[in-house]
Amino acid sequence: MLGYNAAMCLIVFAWKCHPDYPLIMVANRDEYYQRPTALADFWEDQPDILAGRDLSGGGTWLGLNRQGRFSAVTNYREGLEFPAPQSRGELTSNFLTSNTDISQYAQQVVDGGNQYNGFNLLLGDGDQLYYCSNRQSQIQQVSPGIHSLSNHLLDSPWPKVVHAKKALEALLKTDPVDPDLLIQCLHRRMPFDDEHLPDTGVGLEIERMLSPPFIFSKDYGTRCTTIMLKNGQEETTLIEQTYKDDGAQGERRQFNVGLSD
Repeated sequence: MLGYNAAMCLIVFAWKCHPDYPLIMVANRDEYYQRPTALADFWEDQPDILAGRDLSGGGTWLGLNRQGRFSAVTNYREGLEFPAPQSRGELTSNFLTSNTDISQYAQQVVDGGNQYNGFNLLLGDGDQLYYCSNRQSQIQQVSPGIHSLSNHLLDSPWPKVVHAKKALEALLKTDPVDPDLLIQCLHRRMPFDDEHLPDTGVGLEIERMLSPPFIFSKDYGTRCTTIMLKNGQEETTLIEQTYKDDGAQGERRQFNVGLSD
């Protein structure tokens, strides 16, 4: 076991810089293979939410609702973690069930950040996108462009972050947008050279294992890749490609959600 709790560990997204899709997002969720997870679907107890679900904590790493909101969370890696009062997956699901103004919600999350282990949170509502973290005091309205988020602050230049942004930027020049190619943006499995790796307090061996966009090890790795495509008519396509414990492809699911659905 790695000694810390993990959530989705890499997100790359294009915000308001594509003519057909104001939002193009690709995200890998990295987690222990033994942690129970429900595949992406509409939740029985919250039928407006479309997301995968962490069956241990009850929340999600990435999801959207029928009202046009979406959210995603990653953990902030800083060595060993200890049990916190609240699960980070609640930050996303609570936003999807809330009517609170997006900037107000982000501020509330930062103000109550000591209830959680380190996190990064993306919040979207209509044409607004915010980023916040309990490892910095200011909430941030995300500017148009290509951004990436791993287990440090937004756009921190870790090797996998730089790699993912370049891969997505190249794909934005193709037409039409191809989900299979988007998935490939986060499929590099080769570790980066040691001299380029961050030092987050987990030791060089684990830093090396966690360095590529797609992670594979005995107990822990990339469990799924999620694509979210939001067009100018507020219609969102969500695709989830899952992976087996050996890194092979598992089930793929696709959903199309509009505000009128």
